Amino acid sequence: MSRLKNKVIFLTGGTGSFGSAFVPMTLNKLKPKKLIIYSRDESKQWDMRNLYSKNKNIEFVIGDVRDYDTLKKNMRGVDYVVHAAATKIVPTAETNPFECVKTNINGSMNVINASLENNVKSVVALSTDKACNPANLYGATKLAADKLFVSANTFTSEKITNFSIVRYGNVIGSRGSVIPFFKEKAVTGKIPITNIEMTRFIISLKECVEFVWQSFEQMTGGEIFVKKIPSINIIEIANAITKKKNNYNVIGIRPGEKLHEQMISIEDAPFTYEFNDHFRILPSIMNDSDYYKINKKKKVSDNFYYISNRNNKWIKSTDLRDWLKKYPNYF
Repeated sequence: MSRLKNKVIFLTGGTGSFGSAFVPMTLNKLKPKKLIIYSRDESKQWDMRNLYSKNKNIEFVIGDVRDYDTLKKNMRGVDYVVHAAATKIVPTAETNPFECVKTNINGSMNVINASLENNVKSVVALSTDKACNPANLYGATKLAADKLFVSANTFTSEKITNFSIVRYGNVIGSRGSVIPFFKEKAVTGKIPITNIEMTRFIISLKECVEFVWQSFEQMTGGEIFVKKIPSINIIEIANAITKKKNNYNVIGIRPGEKLHEQMISIEDAPFTYEFNDHFRILPSIMNDSDYYKINKKKKVSDNFYYISNRNNKWIKSTDLRDWLKKYPNYF
């Protein structure tokens, strides 16, 4: 039986892309006692409220993770927290750095403190491949947030609240992601490609939600769960979107953008263990494999790193096109 069944679940950034999948999947499968959707976008929240007007076990709260008092008040009686709120569009973060820091770092600190204050059982924070060896402000703030959530496990000796992290790559069709952008550009002209060699990790929202559920079941506190997912070349994404062959222009890499994304660095390798469908990075500050009950699991080599251009699993444009046909109303 899932830990989350018949429990009170609190979802920050609940009206975002992740929430659009997490809410129906969790309501249908886990039957929570209450699911609290906490977000600052009243328009999206109004739309979601109308969509789930018949569900009595869902509650909507307007609030910002930057506001500690409101966050703490609304987290009373909560069993589990999923922290999905973030400022995450790379160019937006580059030109609005203070706002990115306030949400991604200060907001994470507020979630941690409010969870501890309310004796929440477990918290899973959503991270990103851009937090590994970051090249932009968004990635840097998410790396800082990851460090905060790992360290939060040492804040109290009672160990009432556990904090862990889920890290994955680009989510197919999430707001601000490349697929909706490419679809829009393909209507009026050629798709802008930054570099023909560029690669990315790619994952569906359904897989994201299921991996969060799995992490709640397996977490002890302090782990970074990294899902094994396929890579895709940027040209393959473009070819999945447009019916015209080579319908793109190369415009060069944008500020803060990487050619390839990493989810586990060589510096993480000494603390990383491999499982069937994921890797688990243990915290370097409390790296006790016996405590995490994975001493018999396979430890990766000390020169291991997980990067999108050297993956053993890839998808092509035909695979992505089939997925888009399967979910035509996804965006």
